[in-house]
Amino acid sequence: MTTSGNVVIPMVRSCRRVRYPMLLLTVIIALYSSPVYSDDTASKADAPTEAGEANNEAPKDIPKQKPARNSNADPDDWGSFYDPNKIFCGQYDCYKILGFDYESWGREPPSLKDITKSYRSLSRQWHPDKNKSKGAREKFVAIAKAYEVLTDSEKRAEYDHFRDRPDEYFKKYGSSVLWSYAPQSDASVIIILFLLLGSAFTYFAQKQKWQTIANHLVKAAVEDLSPREGGSSESIEIRAKALEILAKKKEDAGASEGEKSNDKKKKGPKLTAKEKREKEQNELRPICIELVNEIDDFGGGFRKPTVHDLLILKMVNWPYHLATAAVWWAKYAVRRLKNLELDDEERLVLTKNAVGEVTWAAVSDEEREEMLTLDLWITENLVEFRERQEMKQAGVSATMKKKIARMKKRGKGSMGDDFDDKFD
Repeated sequence: MTTSGNVVIPMVRSCRRVRYPMLLLTVIIALYSSPVYSDDTASKADAPTEAGEANNEAPKDIPKQKPARNSNADPDDWGSFYDPNKIFCGQYDCYKILGFDYESWGREPPSLKDITKSYRSLSRQWHPDKNKSKGAREKFVAIAKAYEVLTDSEKRAEYDHFRDRPDEYFKKYGSSVLWSYAPQSDASVIIILFLLLGSAFTYFAQKQKWQTIANHLVKAAVEDLSPREGGSSESIEIRAKALEILAKKKEDAGASEGEKSNDKKKKGPKLTAKEKREKEQNELRPICIELVNEIDDFGGGFRKPTVHDLLILKMVNWPYHLATAAVWWAKYAVRRLKNLELDDEERLVLTKNAVGEVTWAAVSDEEREEMLTLDLWITENLVEFRERQEMKQAGVSATMKKKIARMKKRGKGSMGDDFDDKFD
């Protein structure tokens, strides 16, 4: 008994020693076990949310829904678009016309099949032969235009690009408010019109040239102007013919009146010299006009217009005249390089160019022969010739001419200055 008792006592003591560490170990395990159970519960609670996020990240697993035409939309609400030049659908949205909303379909625009289906449905509904309501034809045309734009891949891409870029639309197509293209004109019509107007202008310009000389000649003949006053040998000749015609008319009129009546002539008031002159001028004017109208060419290019004065015919002759002139001046240059004497043709051309066409046409044949011998293409000779012409027209006497020549030789100024001093 003693032995067993001695054995039990140490065992009890050993159990007591082990109890306290085991208790401490149990508490520690309990403390560490509760957070584990809590994390597991929380993960289970959050599982649906994570699954939902996984679904959002992988939308490919969900079948996509294509945009459908909104049948409940207002058929008159066609939206708006910046298209002032009506390149696409004008002021309306092509998509809205066919029942699609550009803002609602997201990343999946209507396909060609959807557009065609909507177009067929709307075109049957608004076809003018089936729908007699007001505005059906206009709607049908707009629906057809929208279908044309959206079924053309290039035009549809351009339409989508310009939707939010009106500045680029304006840069390419402009704005009907600011400008618009004018209708293209036929160039041939414009050329023909230009030639007709030009021909009419050249014809009447030539007629005006002739009429200017004719009016001056009539005035000089009627008023009996001397060369110093603006008359000419031609006006003097016309006046002489007119006086002969007038005298003959008066003679015939007097003879007929004498045969008709033997009564004494009643004497009227006596006319003054001025009144007689005005009466004679009034009687001579119609006769002088008739005589001047018989003259077709006054010389120097002052002639009545003909068909050759039309611009069309002149343009046809321009190449010929230019070629002729170029050949003549080329020959003239070659002859000058060879130091050859001037021939008659060269003298004629140079003289006419120096004095001018008008002066050359106004002088007589004897004066022309004299002018050809004076070398008038030289400046000094031309100045002297013009001075003599002025003295001749002014009626300067031979004595005065000699006096002026002596003064020129003594170097007392030019003839023009002395001439002006003598006749001021």
